Amino acid sequence: MTLGFVKIPDPASRFGLHDGGGIYSRAVVSQVASGGEPDCGLRQDSTKIEELCKLDCVTMGAELAYNDMDDGVFSDSEAFASVIDVLDGVRMAPMLVAQTDSDQYDYLLSIVDPGKKVLPDDEALLATALKALSRAVFKIDIAYHQSLLSNIFSLCLWNYGLDARNALLELITNLAAVPDKYLDYCLHMLVNNFLPPRRLRDLMRQPKLLLRKKEIHGELRKALHCIASVVPLAPVKLKNLILTRMPKFRDPRDMIVPFVEFVLGLENDEIGKFLGSTLLAKVIDLLTELDVNITWDDIIQEEHNRGIFVMELEDWEENTDNVAKIGMKGNAFADKLDALMVIVCEHLKSCANSGHLFEVFDKLSEIFRRAVLKLHKSKFTQFLMFYACSLDPDTCGLRFALLLTDIFVSEDEDRDSRMKAVAYLASYLSRAKFIPSSLVASILKRLVDWCFEYCQFQDRQEKKISPQVHRVFYSGCQAVMYILCFRMRQILDAPDLKQLLVHMPLVSIVYHGTLDPLKACLPSIVQEFLRQAKAARLFNVPAPYVYANSHESEFSKAFGGIERLDMFFPFDPYLLKESDRFIRPNFEFWSMVKTTYSNFNSDDEDVFDDLDDTPNYPDSAGGFEGNDDLDIDEAEDEDDLEYSLNKMSITPKPSAFIATNFDRTLRMPARIRPSTSPNF
Repeated sequence: MTLGFVKIPDPASRFGLHDGGGIYSRAVVSQVASGGEPDCGLRQDSTKIEELCKLDCVTMGAELAYNDMDDGVFSDSEAFASVIDVLDGVRMAPMLVAQTDSDQYDYLLSIVDPGKKVLPDDEALLATALKALSRAVFKIDIAYHQSLLSNIFSLCLWNYGLDARNALLELITNLAAVPDKYLDYCLHMLVNNFLPPRRLRDLMRQPKLLLRKKEIHGELRKALHCIASVVPLAPVKLKNLILTRMPKFRDPRDMIVPFVEFVLGLENDEIGKFLGSTLLAKVIDLLTELDVNITWDDIIQEEHNRGIFVMELEDWEENTDNVAKIGMKGNAFADKLDALMVIVCEHLKSCANSGHLFEVFDKLSEIFRRAVLKLHKSKFTQFLMFYACSLDPDTCGLRFALLLTDIFVSEDEDRDSRMKAVAYLASYLSRAKFIPSSLVASILKRLVDWCFEYCQFQDRQEKKISPQVHRVFYSGCQAVMYILCFRMRQILDAPDLKQLLVHMPLVSIVYHGTLDPLKACLPSIVQEFLRQAKAARLFNVPAPYVYANSHESEFSKAFGGIERLDMFFPFDPYLLKESDRFIRPNFEFWSMVKTTYSNFNSDDEDVFDDLDDTPNYPDSAGGFEGNDDLDIDEAEDEDDLEYSLNKMSITPKPSAFIATNFDRTLRMPARIRPSTSPNF
């Protein structure tokens, strides 16, 4: 006896289904009960189903037709009735089920088989069956139809075309709406489909599969949105499920990337309002885990004579093809982080284009303060804030600067948070092209005023320098000098801003007899600051005296602490290759900076001789780069791996790497790279 979507002589064995409006699609997912990852692979040896009829599929309007029995096709109502008959036929104790009803139910299971190799005829048959089942969900009972439900929840969307996917998602949506029955199973099934099956993951960079991924992710989001709109409990359950199933930083790239892509897509949907900042926070947590696990030892083996800083070469600025890709070669964590940074930056850009950037920026700021600011070893994740600010400098850019300033001046914040905040602030205002000089000057005035008040307070206290006690003050002073190294010329070129800067009590701070910040801050920064200040005639005082051992100074090491916050400039040049395109257009490299002395001729340089009489220290000790001592030909012959690190930022180096080569004068730390904190 042949069973199919045609009228057949035996009514007891009849299972007729027909959708006059079109074939719907179907999807396959892994076992829900196990909670594991879906296995959407197709079994090659499934039982061959008896040929039912010849099917003619027409896109979005396919009709099931039997060539020799045009009058044997069921109507929609007859197809629906057939499914009801099959479901009712086994709705009893197994020993009471008639053999013909059991056969019909088994045949339905064979159609909705997640492990069966899919042929065009089978997919059309499946789509029609799923469409009929979606109209009969009130007849489905887990006590009698457990095998059918297990098959449905194990289907994988990635194995089917549009029609079958639509039919499956319609069925899942209807099942989820059944009160207190299938919501958890449906959500598990949909979350399982965030990722493509294993057999496709290595191929997901192909354009055709990328398009398919975009389509399937869009269909999944629509289904989740529909479920959330009719089941109030769904968003809470979905949030908990996503948090549980979020990939770990050690998982393969092809698992992490599509999952995060989908999760961020939910943020842009209405369902994102129900989920709050939870999903974005979880994604940022994943990024920071990857970030802190990228050690600089993975990138290069440090030379013993390189010291604390390694300089940026000006002539390397434009050689972007080789930057980063060599330094990060073979680093799986860096590769995954780079891909995720691209995804999150594209998400932020999409939010800006759709007018939702402010909402996302509020969430991002909260996450930054909680998870990133306190993380000293973060090398790249913080650039999400940089990029978000670049999308709206007038609002987001301003708010970020004010946030960091408020943290620094607040006595309610802990000392390390204040020091890190002002380090972020200094690096941000120095490197962000999109921040206007007027805002820089305004923030500078606030920092200078705080430092001046601190000096006045200390004048009434014990006359003794204690870098550990005054760590916050020294970090504020160093931030002021660092910002002015990058921005002094711009400020002085604007008459109103020049007056503001000239009237700041900088001399009273930097030449304070007791606190003496010039002695405590990094000499490379101090020297460049004084050089520019003197060229601009900002100070009418003698040049400072020379300090012994000033390649970093004992005082700077003391106020920097174990984490060496005296050398923490988190927005120094970015190294990740693919995501660099989001950062570079708005990033100020040192070679681009116009200094106050840049227009002087060689005769004018004599006025700086007293600043250049400091002991000779290595360029790698964090000095300003210059081409006078640099043999370009020799530099071009250096290892590409070393070149790639010229884009890094300042962070502490292990004491074993302190420089021993004192043959060069300190210069400005332009593109200075970070390394890991000392291991204690």
